Amino acid sequence: MKVQKKVIFAILAVMFLVLSGCSSNSQNQDEQKQISKAPSKFEIVQAKTINMKTIQGIGYPGNDNALYIAADKGLKIYKDSKWFETTTNLHNYMGFQPIETGFLASGHPQKGTSLKDPLGIVESTDKGKTLKNIAFYGQNNFHFISSSFSGNEIYILNEQQDKNLNYGVNYSKDNGQTWKKSTLKNFNSDSLGMIAVHPKNGDIMAMATRTGVFYSEDNGNTMRLTAGPFMVTALTFDGDRILYSSVVENNTILLNTVDPKTGQQGNITIPFLDQDNPITYLAVNQKNANQIAFTTYKNDLYQSLDGGKNWNTLLKDGKIE
Repeated sequence: MKVQKKVIFAILAVMFLVLSGCSSNSQNQDEQKQISKAPSKFEIVQAKTINMKTIQGIGYPGNDNALYIAADKGLKIYKDSKWFETTTNLHNYMGFQPIETGFLASGHPQKGTSLKDPLGIVESTDKGKTLKNIAFYGQNNFHFISSSFSGNEIYILNEQQDKNLNYGVNYSKDNGQTWKKSTLKNFNSDSLGMIAVHPKNGDIMAMATRTGVFYSEDNGNTMRLTAGPFMVTALTFDGDRILYSSVVENNTILLNTVDPKTGQQGNITIPFLDQDNPITYLAVNQKNANQIAFTTYKNDLYQSLDGGKNWNTLLKDGKIE
């Protein structure tokens, strides 16, 4: 049995590539403000049970020593071998991106709140208690958001042409105030997928596609294949290296590294994954590179504390193992 195409397409959010001119889109600075305040009952409490039906992003925000999981009903937090959750602000987070001061996200607000739907790009610096509008609030929803760890350079994958933003890859170098479209010169894949940004240099980005990892040092305006050709389902930066998961011959699921400067490749041994359960999200703690985590299509979650030598199963089918 081969990996079903719909599984891979769901992971990559496959779109036909449209090459068009670079343009800009400015955001009213008056809207750069806090858009939500959690009621007084907002707390982060130890979870009695965990049962996540949809995982939509993971990462290690710089303002907490914990692994965050973005789900369709708010944040789940794994810290000190315990699971925690918030008592409110159970938003349907998408495009989750950890940054040094907290996290960026998109998605849809919890029903019953006064927030606009969709969220556009929002930022939280207090572990999800409040949200600040970065861009496109009430206008767009983004499945893929990526940023440097500083949070100033942001990339988004826009799935359709509209009045707010160009179709395809767009980037901002001023924390969402203005936007340009990446021209993707020399990009010869037929799909656009997950974007990763260098933690310190926001001009450097990489993208997962059905034909490998494409790499750019100029905001995606010029691209080159740095690993492939094979299906890549998830990627992130580990310092200057790119950590990525591929599906190769015989539908084997691998976790690899590549240094885009030298082309040097590496392999990290992971627990066996069924061919219909590829890796969906990868995360490296930018303050402790030995901490690595990944999720799978079936909502399994694994974490390593020693750089990938040993792995702990934190979730199986979205439930506590």
